[in-house]
Parts: sequence; structure tokens; C-alpha cells
Amino acid sequence: MWLGNTTRLLIAHCTGTSALFHLKKSHMSRFYNIDVNCYIGLFVMYFQLLMRLFLEKSAGIRVAECLGGNYRGNLVRLQQTIASIVSCSGVGLHSGQSVTLTFRPAPVDTGVVFVNRNGKAGASLTASIKHLVPTELCTAISGNGFQVKTIEHVLAALAGLDIDNLYVELDAGEAPVMDGSAAPFVRLIQSAGIVSQNRRQSYLKITQPIEVVDDTRRVRIEPSATPRITYSIQYDHPLIQTQTYVYEHSVLAFEREIADARTFGFLNEVEALWARGLGRGGNLENTVVLSHDGILNESGLRFTNEFVRHKVLDLIGDFSLLGVPFIGHVVADRSGHAMHTRLVEQILDHPEKWVLLNGPDSAATSEPVPALAALRPASLIALQAS
Repeated sequence: MWLGNTTRLLIAHCTGTSALFHLKKSHMSRFYNIDVNCYIGLFVMYFQLLMRLFLEKSAGIRVAECLGGNYRGNLVRLQQTIASIVSCSGVGLHSGQSVTLTFRPAPVDTGVVFVNRNGKAGASLTASIKHLVPTELCTAISGNGFQVKTIEHVLAALAGLDIDNLYVELDAGEAPVMDGSAAPFVRLIQSAGIVSQNRRQSYLKITQPIEVVDDTRRVRIEPSATPRITYSIQYDHPLIQTQTYVYEHSVLAFEREIADARTFGFLNEVEALWARGLGRGGNLENTVVLSHDGILNESGLRFTNEFVRHKVLDLIGDFSLLGVPFIGHVVADRSGHAMHTRLVEQILDHPEKWVLLNGPDSAATSEPVPALAALRPASLIALQAS
């Protein structure tokens, strides 16, 4: 790969002194008075320069193995937001209330911020684990005078598309369920356009395992070269029984494998949910409803294992409350929202079991990730090997 007809490389101490070489396509072999070691060193340094230029310009790539293994398997990309303002309307899954959601671009280091437009002066609330409040069958945050529920599908879409900075405006206390998946939010974001910003995105890299256990249910995160999720569920229903799904994060994988998976529920639990003020906006257009031996939705399933894929979707959304993307392998067995967020809390409570990977021109910020105030940045390099 050539960056123009002439590429200038400043090679320091190659032959004992600094030398400026002009390399042209047609004269690659014209290296006079340079010994073999210098020739090899020149090639390596040129390759490093090309890689650095490519990484600096790229919005995000996975480096499987580069420069002697120092960068093995980690991710480098710039922070991202959207290019324009977009909106959608629907109903809340549990409240049944009509709601309009608006995505607005946000500057670097903003994070994901929910903004209350329900007749008030735009109070804002960062999507952070410190704002988590107990609730049933969904994820909710509260603070600054308002609460917003069922945010996990919105957060999953943002994390799945690597959107780091965004204002999410709502005129009700619950995000719209749309079709019960993250796909409508994915399409909305894509219609707005995704733009890279001028700062590298930090990553939280797990270095030691952390686990949350509740009887036979458990969720664990362990070191890995890439962000991965292995999720298992078990239900006494002929369409589910035991399902396991392994997901390795990329934007394309999220779009193809996870985003379309819908939330689900059981017909025999509907009245009990209504009695607790839950599921009032649920219907066959936004929920897969299981009868005793099948489903009520005439359209059928989108995947044979749609149920476990939706659990992966929920976990992706819940883990975004960490405040930064993670590099690690999450293994979940019959887990759920409460255990997902407990693991996020445990991660932040054990800073000795992870490091923050930062680009040299990046800075971790306290507002979108307030719980990470005592972050331990990785060395001077942008990436760290597993």
C-alpha cells in the first residue's frame, strides 16, 4: 500500500545517524550502502508507519496480530456519535404510555445521556450504573428528579453500533418498546448516519475473573482478547428447553445476529404481570408470547433460538451502564437484568481486576463514567496484549 507516489520516512539511527529516504514505487530496490539489518529495520519501520496512519484514520478496526504480538486481538477506534437528529414514537412495554424518543448528536466524552422532555426543563441523567434503581423485568435509572425505565434495548442498539456519545430525549418515563427488539433503534441510528469524533475510545479490559452467583444462576466475566458473550438459558417449554449462544462483538455481528431478537413472555403469566403494573403495553406486535406448547404470534420466530439471542441483547444493554466498552468474555447461565447489573457493580468494585486501555491522545472522563474516577490507564501504548 502506497500513500501517494512518494513516501517520506525519517529513519533514526539506522546507520548510526539519521537519514531521510525518499521511496518511490519504481525504485524499491535502490538502497545503496545499507546493510541487511538496516534494510530489514527500514521495512519494519515503514510497516509500522503505515499501520499507525491507518489506525489513526480508521473509525475502528480489529487488530488480530500486529508488530510482534504487542497489539494482539484488541480493538482501536475513535469515539462515535450520530450525524443528525432522528425520532421515533411508540408505547412503553410496561406502562403502556405513548412516548416519543429523539436521538441527538453529543460531543466527545459525553457518554449516553437521557434527557427528560416531559413538560420539564430538560433534566438530564447519564446512563451509568450509579443511577440504577431496583425494578422488575427491565432496567431503569433514576436521578435529577426523573426516572426512565426499560432502557436496555436502546442501550443495546447504541453499544451494538459502537455509539459512544448521544443525547436520548424522552417525553415519558419509559423508552418505547417498538417491536420488542433493538432493530428499530438500529435502523433509526443508521438513518441518522454515524460519524467518528476526534478522540479515541477507551476500553475496560478484564485481567482477572469476576463472578456473581445466585443459587443455580450465575454470570461471570473473564479475560479475553475480544468482547465475547456466551449465554445459556433453560425453560421448561418445548420451544426453548436449553439454548446456548456464543456472540463475539462486531457491528455486523450485532446487526445480523442479535438486533432482531424480540422480548418474550408466557401467556400463563400475563394476568400476574398486569396485577403488578407490568406488561401493559405488551402485545403480539412487540412480544413473543408463548402458550403451553407453542407461540401465539402468527409471524413465528425470527430465529429458532430467538429467546437466548434476546438474552444476549439484554446483557449488551445492561453492560453499557459500565460507561465504557469492555474487553472480556461474559459467561451467563440462566441470568437476567438484576444479575447483569450486579456484575457491572462488581467489576467497578474490583479495579485490581481490570485495566483501562487508552489511546495516547485520549482521556478518560468522569462524567459519562463517574464510577471509573480511579481508572488505572494502561501504559504508554494504545493497546495491550491479552
